[in-house]
Amino acid sequence: MPAPLYAGPIKAVVLDWAGTVVDHGSRAPMGAFVRAFGAFGVTIDIVAARAPMGLPKWDHIWAVGTTPRVAEAWRARHGRDFDKNDADEIFAVFEPMNTASVRDHADMIPGAVEAIAALRARGLRIGSTTGYTRPIMDVLAPIAAAAGYAPDNIVCAGDLAAGRPTPLMMYRCFADLGVWPAAAVVKVDDTEPGIAEGIAAGCWTVGVSLSGNGAGLSAEELAALPASERDALRERAAAPLRAAGAHLVIDSIATLPDAVATLSARAERGEAP
Repeated sequence: MPAPLYAGPIKAVVLDWAGTVVDHGSRAPMGAFVRAFGAFGVTIDIVAARAPMGLPKWDHIWAVGTTPRVAEAWRARHGRDFDKNDADEIFAVFEPMNTASVRDHADMIPGAVEAIAALRARGLRIGSTTGYTRPIMDVLAPIAAAAGYAPDNIVCAGDLAAGRPTPLMMYRCFADLGVWPAAAVVKVDDTEPGIAEGIAAGCWTVGVSLSGNGAGLSAEELAALPASERDALRERAAAPLRAAGAHLVIDSIATLPDAVATLSARAERGEAP
């Protein structure tokens, strides 16, 4: 039997931002998407706004605008099909809206600072990718740094020729962090495109269910749910992450160190992602 391509510990963790490290429930973009489409006379609801979450924001707008219901509403309002120029115009309205709203949804997810400190104490590098653009991150990153989180790099939508679900942002992380091979890296995300990004790059992946887009609740709203409702919500949020290929799914980043230890043991045995 041939020797495994890699048999060693996990060296780095690459984290998503909203719904994974900050902004419990990934709420900052939602109102901005709804308001941006509304500015063009088309009403979308939060369910439609959330569906493509994790994609770069221009791609997210395109995905929403080309869904059958929204495309029909666009034709009814504008007398023609939704096109890429329309997506450009909505994006131009959306980006400053999201930049403003991110200030109100920048709280660290409970346990995030401690979990990241524990990973660093084990010698791991901490990278990050995001569907947010650089102008949005120019606002969010300093707020997170003041709260105790400053990753070793930040790769934004628009930095490269393509974003999620392609592996290009992960490749930039490998280079920035000086970490290889891909099997020594764990990608952590609350969305299917973010998990797909890690899979495409050849990494281990961890989905986060209850803190993310799939659940869509603040920490306080989640805590107020009866246990049975929380359990049902966990399963609804975790199922698409597993379907996207997540090797493990956890409730939130608070328990990430244990998940990384589990995957590191598998990597050291020579298992491949």
